[in-house]
Amino acid sequence: MDRLVYQSNDETQTDALGAALAEVLPNGTVVALCGTLGAGKTRLVQAIAQACGVDRRSVTSPTFVLAQHYHGRRTIHHLDAYRLNTPDEFLDLGAEEYFQSDGLVLIEWADRVDACLPPDRVDVQIEVESDTSRRFEIVGRGPRCSAAVEALAAILRG
Repeated sequence: MDRLVYQSNDETQTDALGAALAEVLPNGTVVALCGTLGAGKTRLVQAIAQACGVDRRSVTSPTFVLAQHYHGRRTIHHLDAYRLNTPDEFLDLGAEEYFQSDGLVLIEWADRVDACLPPDRVDVQIEVESDTSRRFEIVGRGPRCSAAVEALAAILRG
């Protein structure tokens, strides 16, 4: 398991993190996004999507529709577990099928469905530090995702 802490002082730095993630995440990676309301989960998804060739304006929080799908240079499955009452409701969205796909699977409020997530994944915990700054703790779980977090750290170090 590899762990990286990234300090973002503004949206430009969050966009840089999203672009770097888009570069290093292998196809089929599940990214579990956790943080309070307004922490920046959707903002990070927008940054990843933009780096994958998706118009960031088309990326919205899937809180009410539960799942959005974007197609650019890579396919992104954007799921939201906030309104779900049980892990079974998450599985009913077809989560396991997405986990088997070549697309990136980005899950907001993933802590609500932790028991359903694959063991090889990237966990992103976002903490609000001020109106503009965020602290991202990124953990690679499993060999494939640990290697991706190591590559991410190398890119961010420059």
